Amino acid sequence: MNGSAVSNHAGFVSRAVAYLIDALLVTAGAIGVALGTVLVASAVGGPVRDIADRAVPLALAVLPAVLAAYNWFFWGLAGRTPGMALLGIRVVTVRGGRASWFASLVRAVVLAYLPIGALWSLVDRRGQALHDKLARTMVVAAARPPAVATDQPGRSSTAVSPVRQPQPS
Repeated sequence: MNGSAVSNHAGFVSRAVAYLIDALLVTAGAIGVALGTVLVASAVGGPVRDIADRAVPLALAVLPAVLAAYNWFFWGLAGRTPGMALLGIRVVTVRGGRASWFASLVRAVVLAYLPIGALWSLVDRRGQALHDKLARTMVVAAARPPAVATDQPGRSSTAVSPVRQPQPS
């Protein structure tokens, strides 16, 4: 991508909905782990129950760190989280390239611990939030794969058609 291709920044609503989807996924996983811990501790009883009673609130307190790790992993690996993929948006550098693992980490930590900074994207001309500014990234609408011709006239597909082999006679 070049500088002009990066002008297609994602809107605040798309970004917010993607963030909520991802936050719900992480929270559901954390609640599942917490409930599992409580159930096992209840079955075992005794001192294990006391440990679980102290561990569950601690686990919920580190939820922002879990969200940061989740975002860092997906942004570093694919440039988008599952929530972003559902909404057709992705993270790129301000020059339009793939965000590095370090930029993804900076972005993830700032977003997890200072989510109010996301509101900056409402007033920024390039739609960048605070975490984007610090990591030198931005969120853009993902490019759709080009359509390729199919065997049927007037129809196209994003999947590549298999090559037909001649049938032996």
